[in-house]
Amino acid sequence: MDIKVSKEAIAEASKKLSNWGRWGQDDQIGTLNYVTPRHVTEAAKLVKQGKVFGMGIPLNQQGPQSGLFGGRWNPIHTMLATGTDAVAGRQDEINKMRYADDAINMPVQSATHWDSLGHVFYHDKMYNGHDARNVDSRGVHKLGIEHTRDRMVGRGVLLDVARYKGVDSLDDGYAISNDELDAVAKKQGVTIQEADFVIIRTGHMERCMKNNAWGGYAGGDAPGVKFENCYWSFEKKIAAICSDTWGVEVRPNETPEVSQPWHWVVIPSMGLTMGEIFHLKDLADDCAADGVYEFMFAGPPLVITGGTGSPINPLAIK
Repeated sequence: MDIKVSKEAIAEASKKLSNWGRWGQDDQIGTLNYVTPRHVTEAAKLVKQGKVFGMGIPLNQQGPQSGLFGGRWNPIHTMLATGTDAVAGRQDEINKMRYADDAINMPVQSATHWDSLGHVFYHDKMYNGHDARNVDSRGVHKLGIEHTRDRMVGRGVLLDVARYKGVDSLDDGYAISNDELDAVAKKQGVTIQEADFVIIRTGHMERCMKNNAWGGYAGGDAPGVKFENCYWSFEKKIAAICSDTWGVEVRPNETPEVSQPWHWVVIPSMGLTMGEIFHLKDLADDCAADGVYEFMFAGPPLVITGGTGSPINPLAIK
């Protein structure tokens, strides 16, 4: 599929690939509707060895945020009560017990996370026709992440594009085509099925970690899927798409007219759930070793009422 990306192409895809009304006027979870109890029970049958792979990065100030994107900062971990306080006797009079306590301050999308369907607007609309003004200073009143709290479970499939290409990491700006995703799946012996959680490995995060420098990782150039992927994701009827990059789609974008053109279609028109900043090295190494690229996936969000997303530690269970 050869698409010249433009505002017109975005408008065309938004119309052709719209899921508005597919699951009712009040739907707030989009493509997660594809996942049924049958899909969950079938996914559970993929657990053969009891191996569990966590795909979340640590929540600390050594994270990927470097000021390039939207003013996000790395998680700030603050201790509210400590063992030194306890031993010094500072807790004895008031609290009558000795303990430790702490807090986290972070943007919900500054580390491994889900985007909610209230995260991106197309003009003045969100997914399913909801008015963008349903998001205000008090939160996301339609399409908040809390609606997905029990829906992030199913069959996961890793598409290891970097390994398929024989490189540690795809170059920044490398655009992954639909044909290439199909070729990777065929090489790995897997078929993308309805309701799958598709996870794409580019090696980008591992490159940054190896260099001990995030650089422009969060907000800058990156390998990723081409705009045409919105058609692939729609036709495959996948539940979610995830990646080890900060935005899934290729950067620089395929057009100077807009920023993140693929996002403009998949979230507000399709209602496609998206996961970003996944740590995939351990899972990818194991899949390459045993040749099994499918697994049970579980990645429930925090139940943040009115959240535009949620930090997560998603699991692949083999």
